Amino acid sequence: MSQITLGKAVSCKGVSLHSGREVGMEFRPAPENSGIVFHIHAEDGVHLLSPRPEAVSTTELATTISDGRASVSTIEHVLAAIGGLAVDNVEVHVFGGEVPILDGSAREVVEALRSAGFVRQDAPRRVARIARECRLEKDGKSIIARPFDGFHVDYTIRFPHPVIGEQRFALDVTPESFAEQIAPARTFGFLKEVEYLHSKGLARGGSLDNVVVVGDEGVVNKEGLRFPDEFVRHKLLDFIGDMAMLGRPLLGSFTVSCSGHGHNNAFLRMVAGGEGLLEYCER
Repeated sequence: MSQITLGKAVSCKGVSLHSGREVGMEFRPAPENSGIVFHIHAEDGVHLLSPRPEAVSTTELATTISDGRASVSTIEHVLAAIGGLAVDNVEVHVFGGEVPILDGSAREVVEALRSAGFVRQDAPRRVARIARECRLEKDGKSIIARPFDGFHVDYTIRFPHPVIGEQRFALDVTPESFAEQIAPARTFGFLKEVEYLHSKGLARGGSLDNVVVVGDEGVVNKEGLRFPDEFVRHKLLDFIGDMAMLGRPLLGSFTVSCSGHGHNNAFLRMVAGGEGLLEYCER
């Protein structure tokens, strides 16, 4: 299977989650074997950042990568869309220090990437496979990975709220299944938490336009949910984006329970640094 890049450049604009400012990003075709590279446009020039497990500097509210000089926040939905659509090489140009949150899902990014079209390149696809069963369990969170010729996720969440409770969703992730069943699922939060964050000047861009807000009586958003189990589907979306932080496609079967960005990154660091846990090959 050969590598894939975009057919042309395409852009998205919107509000950033943290600052609440208008920001933008542009996806551009990239050469073979270059992978995903973020081009951070700042006052002192353009900084290049590549997703790597060790590049993650914080996982509070969202995933941020940094090289100590420049950083970019809230990239997990973008990485999920790129990885979910099996795009290997792409430049992501970021204007404003953070990618736009858009509608809180990956749907608009998927639509933008599809509108650009895809081009097959000559080089074979480079992947990493889970070589043997491994797991990371801590504080009620767990990820169990097993060898599998594809990307399968079985995800369970548990929240002490009647609107959510326990939800489970399993999927063989392909470009088609990702676009239809995962990409539209929006991020969510509880009304009291959202109000607290706003009172502290955090998550200034968070609103009913980009967050499913759960109050004491139910979902606050007038349009309701896109899926009855939208909450667990979004957690699966986040997981796909966080696994894309490896820097190349990851193959395996993953059973995940109550994980989040921090636990996802700890797992990825474990498998990337563990002897014999990953097999690197062409596919």
